[in-house]
Amino acid sequence: MSKKTEKEAWRLRKDRIRKNISGTPERPRLSVYRGIRHIYTQIIDDTKGVTLVAASTLSPELKGKAKGSSVETARQVGALLAAKAKEKGIEMVVFDRSGYRYHGRIKALSDAAREGGLKF
Repeated sequence: MSKKTEKEAWRLRKDRIRKNISGTPERPRLSVYRGIRHIYTQIIDDTKGVTLVAASTLSPELKGKAKGSSVETARQVGALLAAKAKEKGIEMVVFDRSGYRYHGRIKALSDAAREGGLKF
């Protein structure tokens, strides 16, 4: 039996979580991708397959402010995502942590989104 690589284990966790989570028009899915250099978030309506709102460290609003992929940067991305969601009238979401542990950057992003007015 071969040992799984870290990426394969992450993919299995992600698929196991995604099997039970789905975004609807009333309560879309907040998906997070944590890269080495950047963090990306989207609010997705899975019934239509449409991204409603997106924010990342590469967003024009965070140019120059967000440096690298740190906890503080994730906090800024979460606040930006919440502000954009409020503009679109989105208040309730389902949080999809994509197989990442709920600590560090993921926790900071979700806490900032909650402070910005999103309800999980």
